Amino acid sequence: MHQHERLSGRPHASARPFRRPGLRLALATAAAAALTGTLLTATAGSATAADSTHTPKADFNGDGIGDVAFSASGAYVSGKKDAGQLVVLYGAQTGVSSAKRSTISQNTVGNPGTAEAGDVFGADSAYADFNGDGYDDLAVSSPMEDVGSDKDGGGVAVLWGSATGITGKGVSIADAAPTKHDRWGRNLAAGDFDGDGKADLAVGNTSNVVYVLKGGISASGTAVKGRYSVKAPVQASGDGSGPLNLTAGDVNGDRRTDLVVDGFETATGQYWNANYLLPGTSSGLCATGARQLKAGVITGIGDVNGDGYGDIVTGMHWNRADDGVAFPGASDGGKVWVTYGAPDGVGSTTGITQNTGNVPGSSEKNDYFGYELDLGDVNGDGFQDLVVGVAGEDLGSVADAGQLVVLYGSASGINTSSGAQSFAQSTPGVPGADEKGDFLGTDVKLDDVTGDGRADLLAGSYENDGNGAVLYLPSSGTKITATGSRTVSPSASGVPTTGYPNFGANFGD
Repeated sequence: MHQHERLSGRPHASARPFRRPGLRLALATAAAAALTGTLLTATAGSATAADSTHTPKADFNGDGIGDVAFSASGAYVSGKKDAGQLVVLYGAQTGVSSAKRSTISQNTVGNPGTAEAGDVFGADSAYADFNGDGYDDLAVSSPMEDVGSDKDGGGVAVLWGSATGITGKGVSIADAAPTKHDRWGRNLAAGDFDGDGKADLAVGNTSNVVYVLKGGISASGTAVKGRYSVKAPVQASGDGSGPLNLTAGDVNGDRRTDLVVDGFETATGQYWNANYLLPGTSSGLCATGARQLKAGVITGIGDVNGDGYGDIVTGMHWNRADDGVAFPGASDGGKVWVTYGAPDGVGSTTGITQNTGNVPGSSEKNDYFGYELDLGDVNGDGFQDLVVGVAGEDLGSVADAGQLVVLYGSASGINTSSGAQSFAQSTPGVPGADEKGDFLGTDVKLDDVTGDGRADLLAGSYENDGNGAVLYLPSSGTKITATGSRTVSPSASGVPTTGYPNFGANFGD
């Protein structure tokens, strides 16, 4: 997801993610086969640094074990195509499975909405304890929802956590400026942007204005401490307008959450990817002092070198050139950029490809290395580790089977010399088999779902021609392992496989 908006289609080799917004930009229905990809906002595991509202895991039922939420935004609900569902898997000592879950639509009792065709409910989500009751809550968007005469006006709801988890009970968050933009909630991020110890919610749309609800969410769906807006320096009108992704984390170590906005350049018609860091201040997010970052549409924030500053990791998954147009800094097959956090927000930057050191694989066109990524501490050494989705990886003669690469943090940053791991469905012990168009690594997440203090790995795919699946690979305590791995399917989780539900295509942050 991170990010952060979510497409219902799948990767496509001919798409141009860095120029025209044909890949990973406009939300679309799952049946639109020409549309491509999904965006990830950073997960809570990756957004750990010093801000006070996030723990390294979401805990919706208060049992101390991490839970995960993800989309099935193309799911049919009561015969309504692409109405969308949200799935929450609750952690246990044995990991996650469909046996302990919530599957929620806008028709679920208590949910302040109604399932309608094309709403894509669950497209994005962000967690925090918005009402201060000790249970994490979940902000969920339906960005293609029609609101009265406002076509694709979008909707956001906050679903409350409880002793039984996310039940569907919640409140609607009113659009702050319904006539000024569309797709309210197409990207979401939670944090403590002013450092007051209360959870804030950042909401994106198709303008360059990000709205922030301060101090939590009331039972009536309003911000406890009011609402403000901040203009991000990304394109504000036309194709590609508004943020592609919002990612929250403390980069400069001041215990206020900062926000990375992935978008396009402000000049209309340019369509070049441009990302910015907006600092958190005592009065909240501020565009003054925004710092431009390396390009890429998937971002995570986590402390990979243990120095107390959140490091910004961004996936630039495309090739060096497309139709003869070169993109600065890109690499055939994709690249991941690591920008190290510092007191002023931005330190040194280094790039990683599959040709770097002993990173598994080799850089080949359309591998999509960096298509998704996330951070979490797999081995408990205090350094955040990195999982990279290589969704377009060909394995043998199997095109676009997809692959996962795990790289470990250290005092000197991401270690590309030793210890790296790779997983595919052909890896011994991993369930399933490499199949054409599975795109394993469509989304990835590192989160402790067993309660042992070590981050486990979950990965989404477009298994079975868009039905989707979630692969669970546990931490052994020192590394990710296939022992004890399992696949969670839509049919076992209460999600119909009519059409293209894209189960697991986007994890919540």
